[in-house]
Amino acid sequence: MANYQKTTVGDSPRTELHEKLGLTGAEISVNTMPAGSCVPFVHSHKQNEEIYGILSGSGKAVIDGEEVPLQKGDWLRVSPAAKRQFFAGKDTPISYICIQTKEHSLGGFTADDAVIEK
Repeated sequence: MANYQKTTVGDSPRTELHEKLGLTGAEISVNTMPAGSCVPFVHSHKQNEEIYGILSGSGKAVIDGEEVPLQKGDWLRVSPAAKRQFFAGKDTPISYICIQTKEHSLGGFTADDAVIEK
């Protein structure tokens, strides 16, 4: 068995990668919302923070009642307890990646977690 898994994300409005890639430490989804649409509910989490990266378009997030404008290139971290809802722009769609992981779980990263092979 290979030490990697690969998948291709098609044109689906939402693709969750945890099952497709066998993820064990995070949930990642790739999302596209048409112009004028929104996530149809407000939500929070019990223990997972979310990181959003805007891939194209623009829109906004409403987090604990505060409007946060979003556009291509923006990255946003949202604490678990924050109440959030996402909206595409009135006249433009928005595509984004959402990474969900347990808050305070990062034990090492980049060079701290790397093993240089000879």
